[in-house]
Amino acid sequence: METPVSEATDTTTTAVRSRKAQKKAQKASEESATVNEQRSSSMETAVNERHHKLKSDEPIKRSPAEAISERNGAFEEVDDRFSISIRLQFNAATVGLFLLSFLTRFYRITHPRGVVFDEIHFGKFVSLYLKNIFYFDQHPPLGKLMIAGAAGAVGYSGSFEFPKIGSEYDASVPILALRFVPALCGSLLAPIVYSILRQVKLGQGVSILGGLLIILDNALLTHSRFILMESMLLFFAALGILTVLKFLQADPFSARWWTLGTIASASLTAAVCVKFVGFYSYLLAMYIIGRHVWMELPDRRRSNASILLKVITKSLLILGVSLAVYIGCFYLHFATLYKAGPHDNVMTSAFQASLEGGLASITKGQPLRVQHGSQITLKHTHGRVCWLHSHTHVYPIKYKDGRGSSHQQQVTCYGFKDVNNWWIVKRPNKDSLMVDDEPDYIEHGDVIQLVHGVTSRALNSHDVASPMSPLCQEVSCYIDYNISMPANLLWRVELLNGKESKNKWHAITSQVRLVHVNTTAALKYTGEQLPDWGYNQFEVAADRRQQTIDTIWNVEEHRYTQHKDKKDVLNKLLATEMIPTEPTKLSFWNKFSELQLKMLLHADKLESHMYSSEPHEWPLMDKGIAYWIDGDSNAQVHLLGNLVIWYSATMAIVLYVAFLVFYLIRRRREIYDLEPVEWDRFRLGGEIFLAGYLIHYLPYFFMERTLFLYNYLPALLFKVMLLCFVVDHCQLALRKFVKQSTLVIGIFRAIVVAWFSGVLYFFQRYSVLSYGTTALSADDVLELRLKDTWDLIVHKP
Repeated sequence: METPVSEATDTTTTAVRSRKAQKKAQKASEESATVNEQRSSSMETAVNERHHKLKSDEPIKRSPAEAISERNGAFEEVDDRFSISIRLQFNAATVGLFLLSFLTRFYRITHPRGVVFDEIHFGKFVSLYLKNIFYFDQHPPLGKLMIAGAAGAVGYSGSFEFPKIGSEYDASVPILALRFVPALCGSLLAPIVYSILRQVKLGQGVSILGGLLIILDNALLTHSRFILMESMLLFFAALGILTVLKFLQADPFSARWWTLGTIASASLTAAVCVKFVGFYSYLLAMYIIGRHVWMELPDRRRSNASILLKVITKSLLILGVSLAVYIGCFYLHFATLYKAGPHDNVMTSAFQASLEGGLASITKGQPLRVQHGSQITLKHTHGRVCWLHSHTHVYPIKYKDGRGSSHQQQVTCYGFKDVNNWWIVKRPNKDSLMVDDEPDYIEHGDVIQLVHGVTSRALNSHDVASPMSPLCQEVSCYIDYNISMPANLLWRVELLNGKESKNKWHAITSQVRLVHVNTTAALKYTGEQLPDWGYNQFEVAADRRQQTIDTIWNVEEHRYTQHKDKKDVLNKLLATEMIPTEPTKLSFWNKFSELQLKMLLHADKLESHMYSSEPHEWPLMDKGIAYWIDGDSNAQVHLLGNLVIWYSATMAIVLYVAFLVFYLIRRRREIYDLEPVEWDRFRLGGEIFLAGYLIHYLPYFFMERTLFLYNYLPALLFKVMLLCFVVDHCQLALRKFVKQSTLVIGIFRAIVVAWFSGVLYFFQRYSVLSYGTTALSADDVLELRLKDTWDLIVHKP
């Protein structure tokens, strides 16, 4: 009797389980249908075939093509199911982080309705884009182009001049459009950071924490709300690192692999195109890729040919996309800026001649080839813009250091157009300065004299130390004092790009080096500024080290001497219009190469600024930057980070290094505390985040220019991610090495919650300095001043 009952019970249980399984299967099928409404019919066919195979023991004969198709379908389905499971979590977290970040960045974004800090520079550049007027900046143009595109899309004409910090925007300025792109990039940064942390296998909770820390940092918030470049730089750099990590995990040569490689290269190059410091992120990405290749080398399943093919393909893909993005950015830049403007004198004469208006068509209406009797102005080709200049004043008999001079007429480099910039080219064997009926053209290697047009004295050099550069020779215009100092007036013409002109000396395009015949020293702009006796103009000397960029000159303005009488020559010089009005042509590649050189050579060394800071002051945030202040209410925008995040992230660097040293010593003793997978993951975190931090931070110690706290923001990004990595590893270490780990981990998480509460409190308290919407009394400002080095401003008591 017991057996039937038992059998009945088993049958009933089996039936119930079967029904439950069917219900679960039905529910799962419905959920799958809801999530995958767009799944293709071929995919469904493959799934049905596999279910049929599971229900039947009979073998099914298929062609090889069908078998391959089924295997591909099975792989795609498994991959899709896995992707759907992850994607739901990924999307929920990233969307939530984006929305929260968006709200913080766009909250009252049109306030203040005045120029904030470096908006004075970038706003001007945007306006010049919209008016097609050329400008020069030492950084690439992508960030300014993006903002100009957003502003132009809403009809902004670029009429506002951005005169000074604090100037009120007029009604024509679309403040939201101008600040939209930086704020959007700042909003996207948090979900990207979350995705990077997930990509290195951190838990979802810690990854969300990373995104929240990006949102709650006051410095990142402040810099995302104005017409500034850092938020775009960080967005492209972080996106590039994320896609590089995904690229390395994709199947080589698949569509996904090509797509991710292209996006990674484009993003990293875009970071460089916003600011040159984006190159540090590019360098980090190349290191990650190189490390991945190195780790693949021991795998003997891969042939040498396949590894080499993969490396070459990666290199060509990255290089090709990077060049296309970088060059395309400048192509758009030049296509937009085709009119002459206030900055075009930074460029060479040939470049200026390609712009519409102003100095644009200097070659039109003036002779091309230089000959005996040519009246010319000689411009310093690279670096500082100035022209070879002389005047009636002489060098002092003695300098402050006791050295004597020749007391000859001064020769300088003057940064403005002036009649004293004109010189006449003369053959040594000819007395007349007029152009002959038969042209006497100057060619490469010819020896000439240069006669100053106004004073009629010839350019000279001799074995006398230059006033500011004693290792160089003095350059003067010779005065015959009837003493034992003979005239050395001969200069040899060396054309550096003579092949382009068949060794003929051309105005505008020929780059010339003038070598003193008697001493073999080249005419040089030294960069030193003369004292008051030299009217603070720049020193010109002769240097025997000829092969320097500062010995290169070019003829800018050019005409022929056609009068014998000196007064007629002088009147002609004074009466002639210096600035022609029609453009000539210069190729894109010539413009591109010249601008790259100028950006590298023309980096302005700003004078010390009251809000500048040194790199050693950044990790502990010793100094902020005043961006804007309302004189009536003390409401202000001041760049300060979240002190809790910055200090704890700095401690995380120390803690990670301590962990690393500890593990390395233990492993040297052949004690392996971490499993191979755990150890590889620990190293990977350091190689991405710690290396990223150091790469973005250490170079600033070697830069000789004025630096500000915002220069630290790219390093801060990696430091925050390292902080999350250390928090996650601490949980792992507690779980592995501590008895009663559940209790200890509970205490640890309570500490993390308390710490995060501090992050929230600091963010809320100092958000008044990020938004600038709250009126502050003098006492309020003093209460916010936690460190004596924080220079918060008080205008009203």
